[in-house]
Amino acid sequence: MEITKTGISDLLIITPKVFEDSRGYFFESYNSDAFEHAGVDHIWVQDNQSKSEYGVIRGLHYQLAPFSQSKLVRVISGNILDVAVDIRKGSPTFGQHFSVELSDKNRKQLLVPKGFAHGFSVLSDHAIVLYKCDTLYNHQAERGIMYNDPKLAIDWQIPLDKTLVSAKDKVHPTFMNAELNFVFS
Repeated sequence: MEITKTGISDLLIITPKVFEDSRGYFFESYNSDAFEHAGVDHIWVQDNQSKSEYGVIRGLHYQLAPFSQSKLVRVISGNILDVAVDIRKGSPTFGQHFSVELSDKNRKQLLVPKGFAHGFSVLSDHAIVLYKCDTLYNHQAERGIMYNDPKLAIDWQIPLDKTLVSAKDKVHPTFMNAELNFVFS
């Protein structure tokens, strides 16, 4: 398992070692020792799975502290553009985003720590996304940022006329107006 740092502190890409032969493949999607060795010590308490069609954009979602969640995101089937936005006040990368393509072919995962808003767009005909969370869902702490905020300028790699966005995600505030209570340490 290879754990790679990105240009944003604490945001990691995990690439498993895959064993393939004529029968198919095998890989460890999570190994607590490997994560601990890399300084990542999350205890996962909830798994979420979604299925979406091409053009769906989900996000940008987060929960306020103390209910904030770290997420370990991977794709079971299909291809997505996974996006994380640094919302930790005082961070040198505050307001910056990082994106990576996750697919059933490359088998990469993105570790999105607390203090980030998260979302993804579906680039294939459909995608099944699975992610682990280290804190349970809390409706009262749930917040979001407008997916198409011009300040963030995220290229979701979906033509505007093909985007499918939930009613809830269409009314999130802009980044500048979002309720944020994360501090970079």
